[in-house]
Amino acid sequence: MPKKQNIKWHTILKRIKDGKCTPFLGAGANYEILPESLGGDIAQQLAEKFEYRGKDSHDLIRVAQYLAITEDAMVPKEEILRLLKEQIEQWEKAHTLPDFFKKSNEPLGILAELPFPVYITTNYDDLMIKALKAWKKEPKREFCRWNDLLKKRESAFDPEFVPSVANPLIFHLHGYDEKPQSLVLTEDDYINFLVNISSDEHKLLPPFIHGIMGGTSLLFIGYALTDWNFRVLFRGLVESMEASLRYATVSVQLPQEVEEEKYMVEYFRNIKVDVYWGTAKEFVLELRDRWSEFEDESKKESKNEG
Repeated sequence: MPKKQNIKWHTILKRIKDGKCTPFLGAGANYEILPESLGGDIAQQLAEKFEYRGKDSHDLIRVAQYLAITEDAMVPKEEILRLLKEQIEQWEKAHTLPDFFKKSNEPLGILAELPFPVYITTNYDDLMIKALKAWKKEPKREFCRWNDLLKKRESAFDPEFVPSVANPLIFHLHGYDEKPQSLVLTEDDYINFLVNISSDEHKLLPPFIHGIMGGTSLLFIGYALTDWNFRVLFRGLVESMEASLRYATVSVQLPQEVEEEKYMVEYFRNIKVDVYWGTAKEFVLELRDRWSEFEDESKKESKNEG
């Protein structure tokens, strides 16, 4: 595992201060609340319940595709939201909210405390909403209208709504729990999402989200190189931005086997992404500490100038 982190920390911290840095959250950002193996566990539960006999019964996308074909397109979406709700309810019974997000060194709570006006996520749950409310913020939720049914749904937001640190936006790129039809879950969903978002990006994404994709530094937290989510997102959205105008992007990746390191380093270098080698928690803790130091230095500089 590479020990040196080649992250442009000063640039990231300055972008946060200027409101030009956006966390992009994957399932790994929730790992202290939801089991890291949750996707695989749910896949196996559904495979057993609906008698899926494939060798890849741990693959949620594949099992969901099977259910969409043998049952109907909404069955896998309804089932995963039911199981996800059960997991979150079990977790909530064992913790006191909002104290959990304010007292623990947990990634979502730390990210909620930091001054981000927008959070983009491929997670379906409302855990980031809960974390922000714990910090007395008033978040709003919006989702990507990636299919024909969703395109007909108008946004509940005032057209002039501008996200802020006090009223941040959580944008669910792959749908969210309140609208099962919005979930990107099956193999067909991922293909249709990528095709639609690539061909009609300006219409499917709200203007301020489209601007964020190309006008802020993105922090991909909770993804792995092998994730469909990460590859679809980066190839379909981020790489569509002109490279010479793209802001710095950071991906938080778990350490890999030594044999894979050189390949992964070269891969990320080719797609112009700085890599932080470690867990989501390790990255967010360091981000918090560096932000605290950055704020202290900024206050000292302002005081000296005054």
